Amino acid sequence: MIQPHTFSFLKELTENNNREWFMANKDRYEAARENVIDFTAEFIKELQKIDPQLDKELEAKKCIMRIYRDIRFSKDKTPYKTNFGISIPTHGQKAGRAEYFLHLASGNSFIAGGYWMPQADHLKAIRQEIDYNGQTLKAIIEDKEFVKLFGDFTTQDQLKNLPKEYSADNENIKLLKLKSFVALHNLTEAELMESTAPAMVASICKRIAPLNEFINNALA
Repeated sequence: MIQPHTFSFLKELTENNNREWFMANKDRYEAARENVIDFTAEFIKELQKIDPQLDKELEAKKCIMRIYRDIRFSKDKTPYKTNFGISIPTHGQKAGRAEYFLHLASGNSFIAGGYWMPQADHLKAIRQEIDYNGQTLKAIIEDKEFVKLFGDFTTQDQLKNLPKEYSADNENIKLLKLKSFVALHNLTEAELMESTAPAMVASICKRIAPLNEFINNALA
């Protein structure tokens, strides 16, 4: 489970996002990070039950994203992220294809999956798969339980114009215009602080797994 002290740390970091405060509270950060690593280890065990394609050697610690922001090209110069990001790749041990992504933040936690903003060649391959096998993807995203958990898949960010090589009368045009292919479900702090939280979050990922499989098949 995620401990209350982890969310407390993230809430206070949001209010005091500067190096002086962070260094004075470094021990709290380390405790929160250890809690997230422990949670991630349990989460991965549960995920492996529902997605056998996950790398068996995946290490929880390596799935935790850095808390330090890259501010070189950003107008926002706050030095730290105010969340813990956990990226669980579905192909080997590196990101770059479909994944599960757990975002932990004070008042804004969620579990997501799919592929956010794929690179150009991957986007082309996914669109080609949609054009050939759109009914397979529709069966996944129009399933009642999927819609209940994640809402309308086609409402995420789309191109304003038609993608090259596809016409407006294509039966899958709404899917072909998508820039990302992500299913997202919000989580409460109370849910994540339950002892059953790793299994609960994994059960949501069970509905994401077919989407990830569709995307990875497109990139095979």
